[in-house]
Amino acid sequence: MPNSVVLLNVHEQRISGQIMLPLNELQSAIGMGVNDRPEGLIARLGDSLRRYLRQHIRPRTFDGKPWSVTLGEMEVIATQTELAGPYNELVVNFEMQPPQHYDLRNFYFDYDVILHQVASHKILVSVRQDWQRGLIAEDTTTLQQVGVIEIDIPTMRVQPFQVSLAQGSAWEGFKKMFSLGQHHISEGIDHLMFLLVLLLPAVLVVENKKWAGFGGIKYSLVRLLKIVTAFTVGHSVTLLLAATRLVNLPNQPIEILIALSILVSAIHAYRPLFAGKEVWIAAGFGLIHGLAFAETLTLLELDTKPLLISILGFNLGIEAMQLVIVGFTIPWLIVLSQTRFYTPFRAVGAVLVSIAAVGWVLERTTGQPNAITDFIAHVVGS
Repeated sequence: MPNSVVLLNVHEQRISGQIMLPLNELQSAIGMGVNDRPEGLIARLGDSLRRYLRQHIRPRTFDGKPWSVTLGEMEVIATQTELAGPYNELVVNFEMQPPQHYDLRNFYFDYDVILHQVASHKILVSVRQDWQRGLIAEDTTTLQQVGVIEIDIPTMRVQPFQVSLAQGSAWEGFKKMFSLGQHHISEGIDHLMFLLVLLLPAVLVVENKKWAGFGGIKYSLVRLLKIVTAFTVGHSVTLLLAATRLVNLPNQPIEILIALSILVSAIHAYRPLFAGKEVWIAAGFGLIHGLAFAETLTLLELDTKPLLISILGFNLGIEAMQLVIVGFTIPWLIVLSQTRFYTPFRAVGAVLVSIAAVGWVLERTTGQPNAITDFIAHVVGS
């Protein structure tokens, strides 16, 4: 039978997390028939289910002082494992807070949901997020295993389960967020395409409303510096505002606007749309991209001090990766722009990125993948 899973998120003064309970096992433990339908389970049981969970989730200090426990949203979802196959489970969000001035990294986790009745049941306890140790919920490959809660066979009791987490530091959190910022750019194909297509025409001058030849090294470097700086300033502003929840916009419109910004920039790379105003356009588009960057931080639900440090580290990581990309790209653009190959190279690049942008606009508007996005995913995945 499937096990229960407890995932912990360690904050500065509290621990939040999720409990995942296999429904058949839970039904056995609380006296429900195994054939009861999972649909409407939460509505049928109501407060009695919450009371049951509180009775069997009892964190306490080493000297016996109880922690406060708050239960959040609950939902029933369908899942499966390789051994147990498909099954339904109840997912419960919760939060635990220790007594004032108590070290939340060391406590007893007296937990026996299901296990108090189903002696063969096991509870797998892991830390999903611990910012001070460089562990974040977005990276699902680095769960820190705490241990297993199960019946002690000789005594047939559930022994006190001790949680002792190693101390971390703000530096570890900063390093992780810096790395996450780098990863966000290197793995974000849409952001990469936007940055590259923005740079394509930056080394050229405009004549008769068309892209002409190479504008010179000084001209190109100054324009590139201004465009990249404007984009950086733009996304840094909205990253700060959105990550601190001073600005809160739905995700779907932001993603659609990002795809549109890529499309507009690709068209501009093919034929000038806003010649001489690239700096302002880069800043404006940067504001949109910053909102998307901030979503990564808001999902982590960090407290104030870690959040501010994370914003700094995440933004510096983004800038570091952008500088690597720009530093690698600029010399090639300058060299190629002085040859007859640059015009077809720029045109083909602009057309391909335009097609990709159209695919993203459609996908993010309808919520359904299409042939274009499937092809991009296949190419990137391979």
